[in-house]
Amino acid sequence: MTGDPSAHPRSVEDHAGIIARMLEPLSEEPDIETVPLEAALGRVTADEVRSEVDLPLFRNSQMDGYAVRAADIRSVPVALEVSGDIPAGHTSPMTLIAGTALRIMTGAPVPSGADTIVPVEDTELVLGRDDDLAGAIVEIRRSRRAGEYVRERGSDVHRGDVLLPAGTRLGPRHLAALAAAGIASVRVRARLRVAVLTTGTELVGSGTPVFGQVYDANGIALAALVEEAGATVSVRASSDDDPAAFERILDDALHRSDLVITSGGISRGAYEVVREVLLPHGADVTTVAMQPGGPQATAVVGGVPVFAFPGNPVSTQVSFVVFLRDPLRAAAGLPAVPPVEAALSEGLRSVPGKRQFLRGSLDDSGAVSPVSGPSSHLVAGMARADVLIDVPAEAEALDAGAAVTVWTL
Repeated sequence: MTGDPSAHPRSVEDHAGIIARMLEPLSEEPDIETVPLEAALGRVTADEVRSEVDLPLFRNSQMDGYAVRAADIRSVPVALEVSGDIPAGHTSPMTLIAGTALRIMTGAPVPSGADTIVPVEDTELVLGRDDDLAGAIVEIRRSRRAGEYVRERGSDVHRGDVLLPAGTRLGPRHLAALAAAGIASVRVRARLRVAVLTTGTELVGSGTPVFGQVYDANGIALAALVEEAGATVSVRASSDDDPAAFERILDDALHRSDLVITSGGISRGAYEVVREVLLPHGADVTTVAMQPGGPQATAVVGGVPVFAFPGNPVSTQVSFVVFLRDPLRAAAGLPAVPPVEAALSEGLRSVPGKRQFLRGSLDDSGAVSPVSGPSSHLVAGMARADVLIDVPAEAEALDAGAAVTVWTL
């Protein structure tokens, strides 16, 4: 881009549209892979999943107790001979003799001839012992209708029924249903591989920085945002302000990723390493009429989209939420995170001409309060927020009670 992009800043909507169009091919024809259930948490099903079995697999008992015929216990109390024992996991089919009872455990197969289960709480073993049922007699103290406490085969799902529709983000309850049906692996949408590259000679990892250096918050923040949006981090690296060093990590990221996100190095000052490296590749380096997050850049390098965000930690996070969160979720088969309406709990002032994304806290009544100040370095203030307050570019001030749009963090 030639000239001064800040003289005619691009709208948030226009820049979001550019990014969405760049990512459309990645969501229109997603790759599919098969993963074991142990690795499927959080993944999105590529197809509907049908059960290959009836669930339950066989008639089984819902309670510890006695399998009997309802006709034999219409009048209670009644004493019945205990003709055997059926523990859970018993694999030999059994038959109930009319006028007798079979002791049965929860989950054990209901014997043929039995049509109800009497819970053990409604019985007393009047002859014999729990550990020796030879010649035992049980007294049934409460009658039961046919079918009580019997789990019929297929009462949960029949073979061929849909267990899960396509597009299901797999949680623990979904994995339990698949495992119960004997399904060991599932076809899911492949996760986009996203590289996260942070820049700046001043950045250090954990430890004790020397004077003039800062901890790299953007690397961990962007990686977490990528994972939360249903993608996977293929590369996470940091570069100093040497263009050759950045070009090396960028080249590695391009070969291992479906898209690349960078932070820092795109403003109009000196040592803007991302800008310097991307411009020869036809990068669109621009200014968006928003605060924080004004400096933005996009490029396609070797067929791979590159999205460059400003380096201040709040600017980086806001840029991701506003421009990349929903497109990445769409590529993962996940629904967008829609903005919601709220009422300001207090008045605020804004910079006209720039769309403000202020940090805020939303309460249970639907009122939102600003949190911390508007500056893009206030990362601790960002941590205390749970929404972004979207203040229109034309607004100079909003009164308490005014309706605003908020973006959930």
